[in-house]
Amino acid sequence: MSYILIIGAKSDIAKEVARVYAKAGYNLYLAARECSSLEDLKQDIEIRGGVEVELKEFDITAYATHENFYDSLKKRPLGVIVVSGYMAEQKTAQKEWIETLNTINVNYTGAISILNIVANDFEKERRGFIVGVSSVAGERGRKANYIYGSAKAGFSAYLSGLRNRLHESGVQVLTVKPGFVDTKMTEGLDLPQKLTASPSEVAEDIFNAQQKGRNILYSKSIWMIIMLIIKHIPESIFKKMSI
Repeated sequence: MSYILIIGAKSDIAKEVARVYAKAGYNLYLAARECSSLEDLKQDIEIRGGVEVELKEFDITAYATHENFYDSLKKRPLGVIVVSGYMAEQKTAQKEWIETLNTINVNYTGAISILNIVANDFEKERRGFIVGVSSVAGERGRKANYIYGSAKAGFSAYLSGLRNRLHESGVQVLTVKPGFVDTKMTEGLDLPQKLTASPSEVAEDIFNAQQKGRNILYSKSIWMIIMLIIKHIPESIFKKMSI
């Protein structure tokens, strides 16, 4: 059975994505820093799903290692799903450059580094799929999280261009734009329940959208309407708002 490579496999969403793809019969590469912490997840998935799971040490910000990492995989993956994310507190990032840099590198630069390598391989082989987890935060800059949002905006634009480039090769590129998700990243935030998805909901949405060959996914779907409204608020009004 084919392998799926999940980058950023320690995130709450990534763990649920792994379970969903394993249930569908796919073998998995779970890639993350200090990946040994995923040993319990690996064993659980193997027992429940009857698939092979390999843990792979991977640092999304160690760009020089990415090509060797990809070449080291014993079997090239059918699909690559990038779930890596880092959201610094906005006020901290405004004052501390290292927090801004970490936000950019994890959400944008590192993701592009590995996906350039993947895209070149998939284009040559004329098969495969790429899923990038971006965010609705990239739809319009807001004072509450514009540093994180700008990195996600860049990632969404990259995925859009990649989708355009790889279409002729038959390679699917899916951009995922979650709204609020109940994860460790958002722990402590006062999130509206009706607009907040669980990691398992997002994972199911990703799997279904990828299997159907879709291009863009909002999870929950209501975020497509919400962001359409937000994007069309005139700038003269929007700059005075706190949303």
